[in-house]
Amino acid sequence: MKQVLNGSEIVLECLKEQGVDTVFGYPGGAILNIYDELYKQSDKIHHVLTSHEQGASHAADGYARATGKVGVCMATSGPGATNLVTGLATAYMDSIPVVAITANVGVSLLGKDSFQEIDIKGVTMPVTKHNYIVKDIEKLADTIREAFQIAQSGRKGPVLVDITKDVTAAKTYFESMEPAVIHPVCETIKEKSVKEAIEMIEEAKQPYVLLGGGCTLSDASEQVREFVKKIDAPVCDTLMGKGVFPGEDPAYTGMLGMHGTKTSNIGVSQSDLLIAIGTRAIIGDVKAVLTILNRRLSQQHHEAWMQEIQDMKAKYPMTYHQERLSGPGLIEKIYELTEGDAIITTEVGQHQMWAAQYYKYERPRQFLTSGGLGTMGYGLGAAIGAKCGCPDKVVVNIAGDGCFRMNMNEIATATRSEIPVIEVVVNNHVLGMVRQWQNLFYGERYSSTTLYDKVDFVKLAEAMGAKAKRVETIEEFEAAFKEAVASNEPYLLDCIIDSDDKVWPMVAPGGSISDAFNEEDLEKQKQEESK
Repeated sequence: MKQVLNGSEIVLECLKEQGVDTVFGYPGGAILNIYDELYKQSDKIHHVLTSHEQGASHAADGYARATGKVGVCMATSGPGATNLVTGLATAYMDSIPVVAITANVGVSLLGKDSFQEIDIKGVTMPVTKHNYIVKDIEKLADTIREAFQIAQSGRKGPVLVDITKDVTAAKTYFESMEPAVIHPVCETIKEKSVKEAIEMIEEAKQPYVLLGGGCTLSDASEQVREFVKKIDAPVCDTLMGKGVFPGEDPAYTGMLGMHGTKTSNIGVSQSDLLIAIGTRAIIGDVKAVLTILNRRLSQQHHEAWMQEIQDMKAKYPMTYHQERLSGPGLIEKIYELTEGDAIITTEVGQHQMWAAQYYKYERPRQFLTSGGLGTMGYGLGAAIGAKCGCPDKVVVNIAGDGCFRMNMNEIATATRSEIPVIEVVVNNHVLGMVRQWQNLFYGERYSSTTLYDKVDFVKLAEAMGAKAKRVETIEEFEAAFKEAVASNEPYLLDCIIDSDDKVWPMVAPGGSISDAFNEEDLEKQKQEESK
């Protein structure tokens, strides 16, 4: 049935059509009409007021990653809109479906350097799948619907819809519609490519499987696990592929790459076929491609190769200093205390790598991190979004002290909205990952990476209404973390670790992954050089 609605009402009706239940944002003059409608319909759509628009974009991203639905954020014109850009770029690099709705000055004021006017469509063109500026009320509903369809189709990603303020107030006829059905991309799957892949797999003696983010985005975990068993091969993953294959499975060898395990890096180098899934080798939806391959592949057997990999895992275990509080120790303790069932978000740096290495992810959408853009400040907003989308899960953000400085104001969002996220600050008083490179490759010249100052994270968190504790031993951490989970309130743990703890293994810049080295290798090298 058609009804006459204004633009703001149409925005809310379109969001409800798409099944949106939560929006993250920050109001302002140009978007005021939409926020007035949000107030009237607060029983239908929950709005989370963040402390900064960037926090809203990261929260929408975290919501999308944790739930598989489209995340939605809102901001006003000018600086409100530009503050979304880093979050949109983060989502774009990792193919996360987000719809950002911004408002702009009225049509008659566009292009005149009006107050809080910015060409946000032009600004965001490189970091969105598509974007729009709506200057005609008659095009508003179809534009929003199309934005959601684009965000979810094919390789997913963020879409921005900018709406002029006069359009948010204008009226027109509106008729509700069912959301468009999103079909997986299958027409690009070529029979010739499928046959070639099957031939290569059946001829391989030492195959290896690498899982990427596309496996998560297409909800193909079940098909991946069937495929791995059918081809009888070891499995490694990227940051974005974590949880697709169970972290405790014997066939799993850990992450590949600069801070991947020695087993994965050496094993892949020795394999005769690397099967990369979720990286667009055969162009098409991962679930659809694997369904075809699983149906047509015969059972493979690689007992000798699998034993070689198991021997390698025993030879190259992941180790760390257990005599003091450390990043790996914290992560292992969190894994133990949450029984592997938490949603883990991270910022970017050493703590991010430790979270990838030492928490054993058993399912997709359990590890949320900025993989492509490497956005410091991502994790706390993402944790808030993830907790809103999955309220029954324990949500823990693993942060470094440098990253926490970039988003600490979002603790106030968690307390204001009573969102019980746990913030674990791995505090080494330095910019750890950059310092690690300075230590190993820049002659220990620590340029602008030392953070020994007078900032007290516990007092900061308490000032924003959260509970907080500082811990210096693993026993103190265990007791405090249990208290944080039981409190069901926003809680910060300031965890003091050594400034020179490093992420091991690692690959030197420009080096081969087969040359991954750890602390023991480095000490041996130093001893040989000193002879």
